[in-house]
Amino acid sequence: MRTDFIEELRWRGMLHDMMPGTDEQLNKEMTAGYIGFDPTAASLHIGNLATIMLLVHLQKAGHKPIALVGGATGMIGDPSFKASERSFLDEDTLRINQEGIRKQLEQFLDFDCGENSAEMVNNYDWFKEIGFLQFLREAGKYLSVNYMMSKDSVKKRLETGISFTEFSYQLLQGYDFYHLYKHKNVRLQMGGSDQWGNITTGTEIIRRKEGDEEGYFKAYALTTPLLTKSDGSKFGKSEGGNIWLDAARTSPFEFYQFWLNQSDEDSPRFLRVFSLKTKEEIEALESSHAAEPHLRIMQKALAAELTIRIHSERDYQMVLKASDVLFGKATLETLQSIAFDEFDTVFNGVPQTEISRADWDSCPNLLDLISTVTNSEIYPSKGEARRALQQNAVSINKVKVSSPEQSLADVQLLQDRFVLVSKGKKNHLIKVV
Repeated sequence: MRTDFIEELRWRGMLHDMMPGTDEQLNKEMTAGYIGFDPTAASLHIGNLATIMLLVHLQKAGHKPIALVGGATGMIGDPSFKASERSFLDEDTLRINQEGIRKQLEQFLDFDCGENSAEMVNNYDWFKEIGFLQFLREAGKYLSVNYMMSKDSVKKRLETGISFTEFSYQLLQGYDFYHLYKHKNVRLQMGGSDQWGNITTGTEIIRRKEGDEEGYFKAYALTTPLLTKSDGSKFGKSEGGNIWLDAARTSPFEFYQFWLNQSDEDSPRFLRVFSLKTKEEIEALESSHAAEPHLRIMQKALAAELTIRIHSERDYQMVLKASDVLFGKATLETLQSIAFDEFDTVFNGVPQTEISRADWDSCPNLLDLISTVTNSEIYPSKGEARRALQQNAVSINKVKVSSPEQSLADVQLLQDRFVLVSKGKKNHLIKVV
């Protein structure tokens, strides 16, 4: 059963622009629509999430989503609003990146649900069979240089210089749309608002090659707004760079914390774009948050939903445990409940120092442990460590200590290997190896 895809995007604030007739096409029949993903890395990042959600809502509305991984166009790089030309990627790197992206998209789209099952395609599969002369005949003759230079993405690069390779990118992406139109019955291409020029190049090629005498459109374009934060800064970045969907690049804990730390001003918009909750559920969250903003109800709801969907329920529970240990009121019992193979996940990003078993066994007291034995990485000197202990500012395994001479015989090694030193609100993990 199909539902109103365009109306869903409207109330979520996810509709930036669309060609005339798009709504009518979607209401007329099940429509195949696609989005292209640039395989410059083996993982997508949260900057890709808004366009991924377009495909999710398209499928939920009863239409057919297609994800195109640009194995061919990825060898060139999209010049849209880039200051300089990208480096080329070799085929082996592109293949690895494509496989990583495929696995992540399977977390969002259903590839086995019947008529509107999602599909993934790779434009290298058809471009590898097309020679240069054939491509000029198939695509190049249908667009004028004036038309191609009129695109904003190209005009901005003319100031700094653009290679013919990059200039031809919109032809390649336009031909992608034509190929999918002919072979997959694709009628719609979607993307971020910065892709409008490239997407409409595809509709123009289709119109000129396939239109009747009046040249009416048979293919359509739709874009979603590029997200920025309420302070005008770019969405999707942290101090460490991109927030990736791959746990090896951005840990589930860091991923969860990113969403938890979003502002109250941004969270209603982010809930609409990234959550699958209904309008009524989101409005209820907003009301609850307004009544008790200190509880960060909106942020926690979105962080939980996305962490579970992109990682797992187990990772989410681990994140809650880690948050309690690092920022909450965790106890020694909480630490004792962490399994050996969970420590690296819980304490990912926490400063750590390794010491040998011999150093642990020979360390005379707590004072030496948190200063000289740990190479001054916790406290730079015995004097500073002593003052912190005397001021009751140090906890060992979440238990306050004040005696510099306390023996390590009284300190439990968690899982026979770990000791957590807390300096006020800052944590440092000691590993005994």
